[in-house]
Amino acid sequence: MSNQPGPGGGGGGGGDTSHSTALQHASHGTQGKRQKVYANFVEISKYPERDIYQYDVVVTPERGEFKKLPSPSYMRSVFDAAMGEHRQGKLNGIPMVYDSRKIAYAPKRVCEAKDTLELDLSFKEDGRTEKYIIRLREAAVVNTKILADYVRGRGGIAVGEIQSALNALDLAIGSVLHLEMIGFNRSFFTREQSLVTVGGLELWRGFSFSVRPGIDNLYLNVNTAVTAMYPPGSLLDALVNVLDVREPSMLRGRLTRDNMRDMGDVVKYLRGLQVYCSHRGLKGKRKFSVRGTTTRALDQESFDWEDPDKPGHTENVTVAEYYLRRYNIKLNYPFLPGITDRRKSVFPIEFCSIVENQRFKGNLNERQTGDMVKFACQHPGKNMDRIVDILKKRNLGGSPIVQSFGLSLPNKLAEIESRVLPTPTIEYGSGSREPSFAPRGGAWDLRNKQVKQSGKPLDHWAVLVLASRQQVSDNAVKQFITALVSGCNQSGYRVNEPHPPISYGNPNADISQEMLHALKGVNCPPGVKPQLLLVVLPTTNVQVYQNVKNCAYKTLGIHTQCMQSKHVQRPNMQYCSNLCLKINAKLGGVNQVLLQSGFQEVLRGKPTLFLGCDITHPAPGEQDKASIASVVGSTNFEGTRYAATLIQLPSRQELVDKLQEVVVRHLKIFHRSTRTKPRRIIFYRDGVSESQFSQVRDRELIEIQRACASLEQGYKPDITFLAVLKRHNARFFPMGRDGDKTGNCVPGTVIDRSVTAPGITDFYLFAHAAIQGTSRPTHYYVLHDDSEFTADAIQQLTYNLCYTYAICTRSVSIVPPVYYAHRVAARARCHLLDMGMGFEEATTEASGYHGGSTAIGTIPGDPGIATKIIKVNADLDTAMYFM
Repeated sequence: MSNQPGPGGGGGGGGDTSHSTALQHASHGTQGKRQKVYANFVEISKYPERDIYQYDVVVTPERGEFKKLPSPSYMRSVFDAAMGEHRQGKLNGIPMVYDSRKIAYAPKRVCEAKDTLELDLSFKEDGRTEKYIIRLREAAVVNTKILADYVRGRGGIAVGEIQSALNALDLAIGSVLHLEMIGFNRSFFTREQSLVTVGGLELWRGFSFSVRPGIDNLYLNVNTAVTAMYPPGSLLDALVNVLDVREPSMLRGRLTRDNMRDMGDVVKYLRGLQVYCSHRGLKGKRKFSVRGTTTRALDQESFDWEDPDKPGHTENVTVAEYYLRRYNIKLNYPFLPGITDRRKSVFPIEFCSIVENQRFKGNLNERQTGDMVKFACQHPGKNMDRIVDILKKRNLGGSPIVQSFGLSLPNKLAEIESRVLPTPTIEYGSGSREPSFAPRGGAWDLRNKQVKQSGKPLDHWAVLVLASRQQVSDNAVKQFITALVSGCNQSGYRVNEPHPPISYGNPNADISQEMLHALKGVNCPPGVKPQLLLVVLPTTNVQVYQNVKNCAYKTLGIHTQCMQSKHVQRPNMQYCSNLCLKINAKLGGVNQVLLQSGFQEVLRGKPTLFLGCDITHPAPGEQDKASIASVVGSTNFEGTRYAATLIQLPSRQELVDKLQEVVVRHLKIFHRSTRTKPRRIIFYRDGVSESQFSQVRDRELIEIQRACASLEQGYKPDITFLAVLKRHNARFFPMGRDGDKTGNCVPGTVIDRSVTAPGITDFYLFAHAAIQGTSRPTHYYVLHDDSEFTADAIQQLTYNLCYTYAICTRSVSIVPPVYYAHRVAARARCHLLDMGMGFEEATTEASGYHGGSTAIGTIPGDPGIATKIIKVNADLDTAMYFM
């Protein structure tokens, strides 16, 4: 790869890229307007600097060992009962906190180091008494002094080394919350102010609590949370809600092998659900976990039964007949299947009720997700008030257990220093009324603006309407096309064919054939393919959309632009302008750029390749499906155009295999597009947890370095490696009038002190203006930096890039390379794999049910999933087809 002229010259950069085991040292920025914010962190004014004792916990039933541990809530109840019975005796008044599985902590020794302490217990629940022995044996001594050393940045301590101490403190605080709330890991919920949603579920409000290290101190992070729960009560009523019918009789014929869709919804709902069964033939009530359902209705499902009144006589009876003859109970709903437990015993649904306080672990459907979003969306001021209120109500610092572990904390939120960075100047085309400007409030509009660079003029395109003419008339389509063409031309993107052929198709037919038929009407010169197919979708049906994209990406190799039919009926210029941005980006154009003088000043004039990486994993219970990594790389000096590469990985793998090969591909594309090789690479890596930083950085940094070295001996561009975290619980609230109109922090607000990580350069950045609810900043960690960027430089660069997202007239919440990578990975999952239409494998030169029941267990992971690069049609290989 030879060196060619370009901005800042063309040599290979000179940073020291030798392997380093330490993360970057912390530094803090100074630029911007300083102001205080409230953080959802409580400063822990006192924490232990002494030993805490970790114990292995073995709970053994009198009748033998557990084949599988009962639920965490049950194990906690057993442990707490034992603590209550023995605390003033064998435990000598020493409190213990328990993780509900196999580990407990104590602030003092409860027995000698090599001894085992046995606690006997008679535990009564649901009218039944079980006898247990709880055995405690010291497993480790946790020196919490390491926490003080870590937060003060002493000794290069890795975050993994302090995890046991943090776990102990988390459990101490959680033990207080468990008294009045329902806990799952570090989150706690109540049924107060709950919301009934569709599909037999409720939404509960709650909070997450976790002890986190900050700079020179420990903090308790407290954030609001929402979760989906099963409503306690009749299982039959719940299934009526799941299938959205008015009464149980309407379930007839719905839960059969011939109706797999309804059965699938019910099976998903029942997976792992704990229920009670009670009827007049049982003493008390029986509690069990649902294993599956019978394959037939109870008036058809039969088994061989020996009638107690006729010893030695066996006959085949249905389950419905069995209940009538054995218990003199006539089933009200014999046309329903039964549910089964792990012993394959069958229970009529009408006798079962859902055990209280169970969390739904499956995926929410579209309506449930919408309800969840609305339920969780609250004004930041209200969210902050709820956090302060829970702190005062629970008074964690006043708890004897919390105090016994050496913790002291107030019931108020920390006040943290923040800064508001300068807003960047962005540029549109010269034909704009105001070509360059600094947006206010993180948003702007397209009125009187033209794109910075027009893509290929639209000469050959067609329209496919996947709706009937009764839904969308010919005239409506033509009027919309006229408005779209006008909007594009006004925005500076040329449409030379204002009257594309329009055809109607059947969304339930073979979509590829419908698309091919629509494209036949395009008058293209020999050897020239249509550039674009505008597809009007009748509804928001995901399947039709997926089919369109699958065919376009894999077979046809053309750009598609999908839109809903309702927009055809009501065309407006703003919508047309937004479509123009997407079309222009797909066809090679650039909509807006950063003012290059300031942008290149931050980059010091060095040609820079921006890389973004994200990994998407299959949903829970889909271990047989691959994970997908996506890498995008910039293809121009301005960092506004990107090419994408997809990598299929083994299920749930976090490290990106074949990264070297992928980086080589993007280095070549950048060089081919700019005739310059990058002298700097800035890699934004999403999908990494804090505990994985060193592992991911060490592995993937080497892969990037090897990619560079493989192209040219001595080629060592500066590499800056940042981890990007969006899923975290840190929130910040402006004081007084410092916030925006939604009550959130204004765009450009950055926090890099107090509650950030000790010993490493990291920062929280509000790059966007929230539309509703409480805004969440993105958390960036600088894991490696050959360029030796100052904190101000890397923060400002990251913030500025958030104004360059191609299809948005707002600054976005996460840096665009990661946003694009996320978009590509999500598209890959729904378009390529779930539909069973995978892409072909690229070459190395990459350019581009059990017995009589249906089992509800999880599917084991498929070890045979190969790592491979997958690609789209060659005609889309370097285009922004994913926009």
